[in-house]
Amino acid sequence: MSQPNNPLHGITLEQMLIQLEQHYGWTGLAARINIHCFQNQPSIASSLKFLRRTPWARAKVEALYLDYLRST
Repeated sequence: MSQPNNPLHGITLEQMLIQLEQHYGWTGLAARINIHCFQNQPSIASSLKFLRRTPWARAKVEALYLDYLRST
């Protein structure tokens, strides 16, 4: 199914998280999205595990990623 108007189409959660962490750093992510996995011993693996089972947190990461895309 093609989704030409969906800016997140074809981008994995891991890719989003890596780009956001490289741009903002863990401290910047924690300041923008108040979730424990960004504040206490953050890692891509632990964050992915949490975000994949927590829809509200994933939605916040996706929204931040869209804001990041618009600003670049």
